[in-house]
Amino acid sequence: MNLGILFSGGKDSYLAMEMAAESNEITCLLTINSSNQDSWMFHTPAIEWTKLQSKSLGIPQIIYNTKGIQDEELDDLFELIKNAKNKFSIEGIVTGALASTYQSTRIQKICNDLGLWCFNPLWQMPQETLLQKLLENNVESIITGVAAEPFDDSWLGRAINSECVNDLMKLKSSYRINPAGEGGEIESFVINAPLFSKKIEISQSRKHYSNYSGRLEIMEASLI
Repeated sequence: MNLGILFSGGKDSYLAMEMAAESNEITCLLTINSSNQDSWMFHTPAIEWTKLQSKSLGIPQIIYNTKGIQDEELDDLFELIKNAKNKFSIEGIVTGALASTYQSTRIQKICNDLGLWCFNPLWQMPQETLLQKLLENNVESIITGVAAEPFDDSWLGRAINSECVNDLMKLKSSYRINPAGEGGEIESFVINAPLFSKKIEISQSRKHYSNYSGRLEIMEASLI
């Protein structure tokens, strides 16, 4: 099938794309750029740099801007997916939804309204399994957002490697966090992966952090 993927640039959307691409054709990346950093639906840190990921993947991207107002952003998502259906003749949508019924049911409804298949390859995957798949598949990603105790600013920009995964699993036990960030505890950005033709190098960034909440602002990056 020809599929479009709701693509945030984070680890979940990349891994979902890789799994879907095993037996389908990914024809476009669909990215919502929300001006609301606390959007109910959409990942926001480093979203503007997904354009480099699109270039490295060799997959065209459609970016749709939204103000992130709770009900209106769903209308914006509908328009984005409808545009992709018309432009790329996609037959379905891939999402990186893991456990959020709020997200999955709303995306499913949009797909139903547009006559598209909705594919959620990560759905109900244990978070430990997801993290291990990232390591096994050589997906290199960094943490670009934190929003929970006990994360301090040292986590911003940290590579999600085996050491990081071990630390996240320890925090699961002591602080009862979702280790893969399903509760919004962490956000991520993929800098290199098997489907990339070139790696993303971040040459300048800045941390914004206060009271267990922060984001990494990528200021300069390039493909190498």
